[in-house]
Amino acid sequence: MVYAAFLAYSTPSPTTLLMDLVLGGIVASIASLMLADVLIAERPQKAFNPRRWAWLLAYAAHYFTLVELRAHLDVVRRILHPKMPINPGIVRVPYHVESDHGIVAVANSVTNTPGTVVVDLDTQARRYYVHWIDVASTDERECFERITKGFERYARKAFD
Repeated sequence: MVYAAFLAYSTPSPTTLLMDLVLGGIVASIASLMLADVLIAERPQKAFNPRRWAWLLAYAAHYFTLVELRAHLDVVRRILHPKMPINPGIVRVPYHVESDHGIVAVANSVTNTPGTVVVDLDTQARRYYVHWIDVASTDERECFERITKGFERYARKAFD
C-alpha cells in the first residue's frame, strides 16, 4: 500500500529513476515487515482478501478522480467569485465504519478534500468534528450525506 502510494506520486515525474523505484520498493517492504504486527492487529487474513484490495483501488480511483476534482473546482470557484461565498463552521458528522483503519481512511479522505478538515474525533459518540468551508446544514444526517457517505461506502468494504 505504501509502495503503491509512492508509485502514484513519483512515477509521473520525468526525473524518476529506476533506482528510485527499486529503493522505494525495498524500503516499503522493510517497513511493512516491521510494522505488520502493529498495523494488522485484528484478523490479519483480511489484508490478503483480493476483494478488499479491489475496493481499496476503487476507493482511490473514485477519490483521486471525481471527489478531488469537484472539491478543487468548488474551492477555486469560491476564491474567484467577487463575493467569496463561504459560510465556514464546524459540524458534527457521525461515522459508521467499525475498524480503526476505516475510521482513519474516512478522516484522511475528508481532510485531504479541499473545503473540509477533520479537526477532532469522538470515538465514544462515533463522530467526526469537521471544519467545512460552506456549512449547508448542521443536521448530522445531512452532514453525513454530504461529507462522508461516499467515503464510508468504500471504506466499509475495504477495511471492515
